[in-house]
Amino acid sequence: MEGYRWKAAVVTLSDKGYAGEREDKSGPLICEMLTEAGYDIQKTVLLPDEREEIKKCLCSLSDVDKMDVIFTTGGTGFAPRDCTPEATLEAADRIAPGIAEAMRLASLKVTPRAMLSRGVSVIRGQTLIINLPGSPKAVRENLEAVLPSLDHGLAILTGRAGECAR
Repeated sequence: MEGYRWKAAVVTLSDKGYAGEREDKSGPLICEMLTEAGYDIQKTVLLPDEREEIKKCLCSLSDVDKMDVIFTTGGTGFAPRDCTPEATLEAADRIAPGIAEAMRLASLKVTPRAMLSRGVSVIRGQTLIINLPGSPKAVRENLEAVLPSLDHGLAILTGRAGECAR
């Protein structure tokens, strides 16, 4: 939506990052890309891979902080502690599968391992929540695939624009 700056939060999910054993590079990259796209980054959070903590954070950012969009990074793979999609689905009112599908499709053009991403996209109230992978390279590829369409979806979700019929 022309001129409006969407309120965004970025949540990094990493046991090693939370413990200070690994530098978070994906969260800052998301912030950089969103800022360049005109988003207003209002919160950044770093959490361990703990399902209940993730769910609680997503619910609070949606319900209390009234974020328009939340991007998570990490915890979407096959590792036993990867639980971001499950926590996100537990926080969801509705799913928005096309966003995750578009990200996987774009990534599949780069690597066949994209099919191993379990990330989901959901809606909670008037907040869109999008799971991104944990690697900076994958974050860039995925965001580049969906950012051009998010403005319209967010405008409809938040009531700032009517539905379009073509």
